[in-house]
Amino acid sequence: MGLCVRLFGKFLKIGAFTFGGGYAMIPLIRREIAQKEGWIEEKDILDILAVSESTPGPIAVNTATFVGYRLAGPLGAAAATVGVVLPSFVIIFLLSFVLRQFEGFPAVRYAFWGIRVAVVALVLSALVSMARECPWNLLSYVLAAGAFVLVGFFGANSILVLLACALVGLAASKLRIGGMKL
Repeated sequence: MGLCVRLFGKFLKIGAFTFGGGYAMIPLIRREIAQKEGWIEEKDILDILAVSESTPGPIAVNTATFVGYRLAGPLGAAAATVGVVLPSFVIIFLLSFVLRQFEGFPAVRYAFWGIRVAVVALVLSALVSMARECPWNLLSYVLAAGAFVLVGFFGANSILVLLACALVGLAASKLRIGGMKL
């Protein structure tokens, strides 16, 4: 039960200090869950994010659920999930009462502008960290560029692109096992 309480606390902290969604939480997960606690290996973060992104629902919730379940079973999943969701719920609940009265103030608009800029920086930081963990070769560059173009410029369904990249990666691993290099 102690691990569940600690999972709740860590994911409560992550949920409280993450603005901008699941990708913005990656640096906090890396620091709090992998580096400080050592509950997961840093190299496992990419796999956890891949699973979290490919399952229905918000990435932050899926990641918390996955990590919690991996560490402490169903109770750990519940504790981590409630922890990551609770801050957003409380903040949105409280803001809903007062935001309408203050949304016209320039200071409030600039504060939200600053938060958006910080979120972009956090997402870019996470992207760089994740890119360092990837095994880069010609196929990796082609898949990354292709996925970026398909989703970013053509609006392709990101889940289908993710599945297609997974299938290509699987096929490539089979070819490599057979002795061929890509």
